[in-house]
Amino acid sequence: MRVEPEQLSAFLLDAGLVKQEQLVEAQHEAAQSGKKLGAVLLEKKIVSQEELVKLEAYILGIPFVNLEKDTIPPDVLHIIPEPIARKYSVVAFRRKGSELEVAMTDPEDIQTIEFIRKKANLTILPRLTNAASIAATLKQYQESIEQEFSSLFGVEGGGEGGAPKEGEESGSLEGKIITGSREDDGEGGTKAEDLAKAAEDLPVIKIVDSLFHHSIIQNASDIHIEPTDKDVVVRYRIDGILHDAMVLPKKLQDGIVARIKVLSNLRLDEHRLPQDGRFKIEGGEYKISFRVSMIPVYDGEKIVMRLLREETHANTLESLGIHNETLERIHRAIRRPSGMFLVTGPTGSGKTTTLYTALEILNTPEVNISTVEDPVEYRMPRVNQTQVKPTIGLTFAAGLRALLRQDPNVIMVGEIRDTETASLAVNAALTGHLVLSTLHTNSAAGAFPRLIDMGVESFLIASTVNAILAQRLVRRLTVEKEKYHLTEDQIKNLKDLFDIGEILEIMKKEKAVSPSATWETIDFYKAKPTKEAPSGYKGRVGIYEVIEVSDTIKDMILKHAEFTEIERAAKKAGMITMVQDAFIKAASGYTSLEEILRVATE
Repeated sequence: MRVEPEQLSAFLLDAGLVKQEQLVEAQHEAAQSGKKLGAVLLEKKIVSQEELVKLEAYILGIPFVNLEKDTIPPDVLHIIPEPIARKYSVVAFRRKGSELEVAMTDPEDIQTIEFIRKKANLTILPRLTNAASIAATLKQYQESIEQEFSSLFGVEGGGEGGAPKEGEESGSLEGKIITGSREDDGEGGTKAEDLAKAAEDLPVIKIVDSLFHHSIIQNASDIHIEPTDKDVVVRYRIDGILHDAMVLPKKLQDGIVARIKVLSNLRLDEHRLPQDGRFKIEGGEYKISFRVSMIPVYDGEKIVMRLLREETHANTLESLGIHNETLERIHRAIRRPSGMFLVTGPTGSGKTTTLYTALEILNTPEVNISTVEDPVEYRMPRVNQTQVKPTIGLTFAAGLRALLRQDPNVIMVGEIRDTETASLAVNAALTGHLVLSTLHTNSAAGAFPRLIDMGVESFLIASTVNAILAQRLVRRLTVEKEKYHLTEDQIKNLKDLFDIGEILEIMKKEKAVSPSATWETIDFYKAKPTKEAPSGYKGRVGIYEVIEVSDTIKDMILKHAEFTEIERAAKKAGMITMVQDAFIKAASGYTSLEEILRVATE
């Protein structure tokens, strides 16, 4: 089943969907780029996907179906496994005897149809559909967490209620898990044995697996499991914002905690001290490490799990949102044979991702790259990565000291936390190594007093630091965003918070707006909720500022100038601040002003 370009061209013209000159231009671009004609027409927004798919269906004589509002019977839907459906955009939606109707967006994908035919042992009847139908149907694979837990335990919502389903042992969890006082926790062996058994209980395994599954599907970065006096609250952090996911009965608390401890290889009978661990989940389309932190709270043990997607680290600096002069300054800093390149920002601001992206650029056969990290978040080929283990004395400082004897060209230190690590990093930079690391400061200029506080002499900072990048993450608008213009009141509110005159000049200089633009005429965008993205946002993009240590900045460091003075000098030398970069991205449609205000006030 293949639609030839000549057929498509003729039918497009006959249907009046394109003009002759548009078609010729698209054909030329398709020939130059090697893309399909349909893909070029979609990119140029000459035709919609639904128009194109309907036309292809007509040419091939295959019915077109719209499944956006249809509910597919679960037994039919699950004939095609979810990973296959998601990867190849194909779903089963109707079965009649030995015939199975499947909807797909690519009529040329014969291999997938043949795979489904062999697996299901049914006659496959292909139908064409659009991406919106596939997206709506894929959601049906995901019962809500509440429904899944109801099916497991007969639980209605949260609270302490919820009887076991018929046929299950009525005391299967309650008979083994004690949810009362923990005054004797960690003292006896019986408790640990009971917890170990509870952790292997099938319903507990299913609950924990469901939590992991939904967090992966929803692209969460963190899972919070928080005990209260009456229940257990589960929250996911998605695009930097925490969302309630589920409220579980209190009686399930110990079983869930025990299961996660077993997976993380933590002590089951330790409830009074914090514990850290990690485990990995590998699926057909993903490989995710879960970094686990447990801490005792008043009502039990709170669990926070960070999800580290090992398959998503291969970025470019441009894809992270770094452009123009900021990009050039970073490249100059990391291309130097020695010195320090520091990335600053709060926890969760994407510092490690930026460092890994820089390492990807530097990772060539001619250089030896070694890292010391806590934890090793992503595995990188040809990079020697060392995991910090403070309990046995392998600290950042000890690891860095050892790395200097490993003949490295480039050293990445996960974080400079203390005086010893700072001193060793500076000495490594002085002795001919390029050192990349992170600091916790609010701005790029704030890194200088932070290093001085750690005991690093100002002349050493001036001699070794190449550049400092500060960053935050803002949520990215979906393509369905709404355009609008600012009102007088909105402009007045912005004026109270920012130097909007200076920001407008920077936006013009960076060509984010026209030279004649005013705040009243600039196109800004707001979030538009959709089925796929209820918040109107999907993913995140960085906002950045970078100080390149010039001779002027070096003199200021040596004279112990205030970081605000250094920041003013950097701006005079052409630095775009994070706030200015955020407005540029808002005017370019990446994010909204509401998101900028949220991050700026934080």
